[in-house]
Amino acid sequence: MNGAAKDIEYYARALRAPRIADGYRSLGDRAREAGWSHEEYLAAVLSREVAEREASGAALRIRAARFPGHKLLEEFNFDHQPAADRNLVAHLGTGVFLEEAKNVVLLGPPGTGKTHLAVGIGIRAARAGHRVLFDTATGWVSRLAEAHDRGRLPQELAKLRRYKLLIVDEVGYIPFDQDSANLFFQLVSSRYEHASLVLTSNLAFSRWGEVFSDATVASSMIDRIVHHAEVLNLTGSSYRLRNKTKTQLQAQ
Repeated sequence: MNGAAKDIEYYARALRAPRIADGYRSLGDRAREAGWSHEEYLAAVLSREVAEREASGAALRIRAARFPGHKLLEEFNFDHQPAADRNLVAHLGTGVFLEEAKNVVLLGPPGTGKTHLAVGIGIRAARAGHRVLFDTATGWVSRLAEAHDRGRLPQELAKLRRYKLLIVDEVGYIPFDQDSANLFFQLVSSRYEHASLVLTSNLAFSRWGEVFSDATVASSMIDRIVHHAEVLNLTGSSYRLRNKTKTQLQAQ
């Protein structure tokens, strides 16, 4: 190994850029064969380092988001769910709504693809460099209740505001008591016009009063959620049960 090669590997370690040490030789061979300029060679080396670093960072953010599965927007079955607006879903996948602190609400019966779309949007956001966190509505309330019991609810809400996107799945599957409803309302209020929420629910807004034990609280919450929001109404039968016959379903 000549002196220049030793220097490059030393600098790569010092910069914590191991891909430079791994790839500078092969890129150097290509540069000589293709007659690249020094600037073109340097750009190629740095481009490889940045691309792989970004990919690694995205993988870490996706794991940290605690998604229930790896569901991509590209895999969504629009044929089974024709009510889903393809253009709107594509737009949400760009993440523009995050820069505007807008929300996304996915409404529809069980099995119609709400969670799939929510996770797909979240993965896109994580790949774009944003911090994302996923949980069910009951999971979020449990987290906030624990913080409240420790006297640290304001600090927890401030910590969560540092996430560009929170995903709240399954609003409405389990009704909340008054204390839980108030905690959830504080989560929504703390992010209003500051950061985005993606929410999924099997209930129309008109029935959220049943979930939150108080029509007034539900109305105030809905007002904050939909003031700056895209709302998708999904319809139809469950995708998970698409291969079940009527007889099999009745037997269950």
